Amino acid sequence: MTTQSSVRVELQFTRNLGNYESLKVSIGIEDFRRDGETIDEATNRVYAFVEGKLMEKVNEIESELKGKKWPKMKQN
Repeated sequence: MTTQSSVRVELQFTRNLGNYESLKVSIGIEDFRRDGETIDEATNRVYAFVEGKLMEKVNEIESELKGKKWPKMKQN
């Protein structure tokens, strides 16, 4: 019985927005090693995917935030 190796990559990005606010995005994925692929190659493939997806989402969110003003929270 053979077992198929898997790799997991999780990346997190935090951007300080100022005024005690921050944007935090975390993306992770687990995938199986493909036939003929080494663990290092699988890790690099999954890492590249997660990194690209993370930056895509960060840019998407930052674009949505530009020009928008957040309502001030009421203090008691």
